[in-house]
Amino acid sequence: MLIIAQHGEIFIILACLFGFFMAWGVGANDVANAMGTSVGSKAITIKQAILIAVVFEFLGAWLAGGEVTNTIRKGIIDPELLQDDPQLLVYGMLAALLAAGTWLLVASMRGWPVSTTHSIVGAIVGFAVAGLGPAMVDWGAVGTIAASWVVSPLLAGTIGFVLFKSVHYLIFEDDNPFAAAKRYVPGYVFLVGFIVSMVTLTKGLSHVGLELTFNQSLLLSILLGGVIMGIGWLMQRRIKFEHNAKDHFGYANVERVFGVLMIFTACAMAFAHGSNDVANAVGPLAAVISVVQTGGEIGGSALVPWWVLVLGGGGIVVGLVTYGHKVIATVGTGITELTPSRGFAATLAAATTVVLASGTGLPISTTHTLVGAILGVGLARGIAALNLRVIGTIAMSWLITLPAGAGLAILFFFMFKGMFG
Repeated sequence: MLIIAQHGEIFIILACLFGFFMAWGVGANDVANAMGTSVGSKAITIKQAILIAVVFEFLGAWLAGGEVTNTIRKGIIDPELLQDDPQLLVYGMLAALLAAGTWLLVASMRGWPVSTTHSIVGAIVGFAVAGLGPAMVDWGAVGTIAASWVVSPLLAGTIGFVLFKSVHYLIFEDDNPFAAAKRYVPGYVFLVGFIVSMVTLTKGLSHVGLELTFNQSLLLSILLGGVIMGIGWLMQRRIKFEHNAKDHFGYANVERVFGVLMIFTACAMAFAHGSNDVANAVGPLAAVISVVQTGGEIGGSALVPWWVLVLGGGGIVVGLVTYGHKVIATVGTGITELTPSRGFAATLAAATTVVLASGTGLPISTTHTLVGAILGVGLARGIAALNLRVIGTIAMSWLITLPAGAGLAILFFFMFKGMFG
């Protein structure tokens, strides 16, 4: 208690710096989940992607980023275990933020799309092992999170494969692909509106005090899907057929119809992502502020001050603007060649998987989900359409994430303990 009283202000300043650094890593690495397919399919430019993400990631983080957040993410350790030594939680959360932020910096510089959730989970496991001992970690919870490495890419890949095959069969194999696109795309627009509304309502707005049941979210999403389908139908009416001597079947015109869809999915996915993943940065920060302000009391959850969400949203934006282009390039062009129709199938498959996971409580990584969806879409065109070298590098970076976060957190935990203890 004495240590917290003596160094309280220093702890809060360090937590804000490391929280911003972690949020920077989320922006630099994880925003590719929302933007990679849109840029890779050339539906929007990298500058437009950054502009969309700056606005919608920040709005998602600020408006729906969470009034109350768990002090220890994903229930890996019981906060009650730290009641006697609250300063250990402070050292641990500082170490976890710095460790996860450092790993995300390394991954972003290399252009590796890694899971920010797994980075912070690995870091908290590392601090728990160092500060409390291996027996105090809920290894069952860690095992469930590790299982999502396989489950989420497989599920998203399967949905992406089926979606792209349906687009190919209904539209591209039709005698008049452009007319078929105009006929079927409103249905796909409804699907996008419905699924992304479900992502936002189940993953995001529950934080902002809008406590909706799964059934209420379902009904509201059907309504929103209908409204968005109407807007999409009006927008696609403006798209006129352009004759091109090199494009006998009019496929380029079909892709222009799907390009309209991609702009909407980019905006909505950025909002849902900002609302969901800002907690990885502000959760540990809120825990430190809570412990310092209450003089050492530890609860299962902590109230997040509004300025902490602004700090998290600001960090995400700065990370995206400064380094986001590297991971966007890997996701958008490195795995397989994307067009607006392929990018649409991948984004919708990823969003559908997130909704299914929210409904069933399965812990998943948005990064793993989106990469799996892109793989599924690429596989629908044959194994030759995939860049196996890039896929191997991504798989390796996923395996390293948890141990890298844990190892760095152990190092930083003992450093802080030595400095202040």
